[in-house]
Amino acid sequence: MLDRDQLETFAVVIEQQSFEKAASALSITRGAVSQRIKALEESLSTVLVLRDRPVSPTPAGEVLLRYVKALRIMEGSALQELAPQPKLHAPVPLSIAVNADSLATWFPEVLKELLLSQLVALEVIADDQDHTSQLLSRGEVIGCISTSAKAADGFVAECLGAMEYRCYATPDFAVSAFPDGLTVPSVLATPAVLFNRKDSLHDDFLKSRFGFPIDRYAKHFLPSPVALLEGVAMGAGYGLIPSTQAQPVVDSGRLVDLCPNHRVMVDLYWHHWELEPPLAHDVTALIVKVAQRELVSRAVEEPVLVVAGSDDSARGPRHASPAVASNKTKADCNTH
Repeated sequence: MLDRDQLETFAVVIEQQSFEKAASALSITRGAVSQRIKALEESLSTVLVLRDRPVSPTPAGEVLLRYVKALRIMEGSALQELAPQPKLHAPVPLSIAVNADSLATWFPEVLKELLLSQLVALEVIADDQDHTSQLLSRGEVIGCISTSAKAADGFVAECLGAMEYRCYATPDFAVSAFPDGLTVPSVLATPAVLFNRKDSLHDDFLKSRFGFPIDRYAKHFLPSPVALLEGVAMGAGYGLIPSTQAQPVVDSGRLVDLCPNHRVMVDLYWHHWELEPPLAHDVTALIVKVAQRELVSRAVEEPVLVVAGSDDSARGPRHASPAVASNKTKADCNTH
């Protein structure tokens, strides 16, 4: 049997990324923290913690951290069921990682149901895919949204559907900057609005549009979906925006679609533990249900630019490389 105090101390050390901060959080001495971690490592005959700054788990530590997180979730769920009155026990802490464009469009429907249930104390981390994947593998989050179809060992990637992006500008900007439509000379002379320097979605769009790469054009970087939309809507440039996010502004006449017959589709996947506690399984089911209702079905046969692979920015999609199938990908977005 693993010692619960040792397990909890180990988890807090990883979460706080420091022995000193963990000691403060647990109201014990720094020496007591070290002794518990050492005893746990000896009982398992393996090193669990890299004593660097910041502290991080070893591969064995990542496995153990996932176990502790699952244990916390199962314990919290059991205490809620055993409580004499509904909602008497504290909500169960859960952490998930979500890309910014999802947070700005369809994911609030998930948040509404989770937060109003009062069953979980939710932490949402918006970050780039490389970092969120590390958070998932370490057990710091129970799942993350990614454009990669390939799941790591011990995880499952479920297809959620696709986000649709279109290229927008204000009517005045479109007339002045693109009098002859979206041409190579006009693109080179006109600023585009991008999410950040890692955002290659606009490059992918232009390459698909013209048949060759174009990257030497002026760029504004606004690392927020709301700020990016407002930047385009104020006439600072043109850019790719999720169509659901832009639709109210289009309906008001403030934005027009520069390429009505050219959309960009981005497949999204929910990566989660292969063996989930019941509460985490319920969260996965909710995310899949809402996504399949709100996202675009890829069954529609229409010429589109499909972006899949690894997303290097918090916005989400970024590379037009083929999605790599995995035996742990539960559904193919192309048949969703």
